[in-house]
Amino acid sequence: MWLPIGLLALSNLFMTYAWYGHLKSLKDQPLWVAILVSWGIAFFEYCLQVPANRYGYQSLSLGQLKVLQEVISLLVFAGFAFWYMEFPLTKNYLYAGLCLIGAVYFIFSEP
Repeated sequence: MWLPIGLLALSNLFMTYAWYGHLKSLKDQPLWVAILVSWGIAFFEYCLQVPANRYGYQSLSLGQLKVLQEVISLLVFAGFAFWYMEFPLTKNYLYAGLCLIGAVYFIFSEP
């Protein structure tokens, strides 16, 4: 159970940087450079995400795996937005997190 969580967390670090990091680090570069760099980073994201889902699917349902990924994604994004992008975290992040806790509860309490 912990291996998929760790792989998903690392995968989301790569994904978040590929999706949003260029807004800060490559803002002065042409769009095609940002696209190619993001694709290159996304390759490593997939190298972690695919095994995470394969291993996770051995003990989790598809819905549980997806909700787990979304929770990890929001946590990683909030940290990235705050520390790397220097974007202030608002109470809306807390509210979104509470909604995801509800999603976790409902999806993991399936019969």
